Amino acid sequence: MSFIEFIKQPWPWYVAGPLIGLIVPTLLLIGNKTFGISSSLRHICAACIPANIPFFKYDWKKEAWNLFFVAGIAVGGFLAFWLLQNPEPMQVNPKLAAELSQYGIDDYSKLVPIQLFNWESLFSVKGLLLMVGGGFLVGFGTRYAGGCTSGHAIMGLSNLQVPSLVATISFMVGGFIMANLLLPFLLNL
Repeated sequence: MSFIEFIKQPWPWYVAGPLIGLIVPTLLLIGNKTFGISSSLRHICAACIPANIPFFKYDWKKEAWNLFFVAGIAVGGFLAFWLLQNPEPMQVNPKLAAELSQYGIDDYSKLVPIQLFNWESLFSVKGLLLMVGGGFLVGFGTRYAGGCTSGHAIMGLSNLQVPSLVATISFMVGGFIMANLLLPFLLNL
C-alpha cells in the first residue's frame, strides 16, 4: 500500500482524536500559544485595514504564526482535494438518506448534496438569506463567545476554562436545534 493510498483511508477516532489533542500541549510548550481559527481574521484585519479602530490596534505581528497555521490549513485542503479525492459517491446513513429524500435531496455524488450547494440555489432569495443570515449568526456567535468551536472545544476545554465549557455546550445545543428543528423547516420553504 502506497503512502497516498494509506492516507486516503479514514482514520479511526483513536488516532485522529489524540493527534488533534496533541496540538494543545505542543502550542503551549513551544511558545505559550493558544489554538483557535477565528482570531486569525482579527489578525488579518489588523494587518490590512489601516483604520483607527481600537479593536484592531495591537501588535498583530506577535500572532503571525496563526496566519501561517491558517494558510497551512488552506494549502492542506487544496492538496487533499487534488491528491486524495475518492471517486466513490459519498456514503450516507440510510436513515438520513430517507429523511433527506423527503426534501428532494438525493444526489450524493459530490462531497455535499448538489440540490443544496449549487450556484442557482446560492443566488436565490432563500439562498442569499440563508448564507448572509447564517454567516452573520456564525460571526456574531464567534465574537460574542470570544472564540470559535475549535478554540473553545479543543483549547479551552483542555485548559479547564468554564467559559469554554459554556460556549461549547451552547454551540452543541445550537447545532442540535438547527439540524433537527430549523433545517427541516427551511428545506420545506
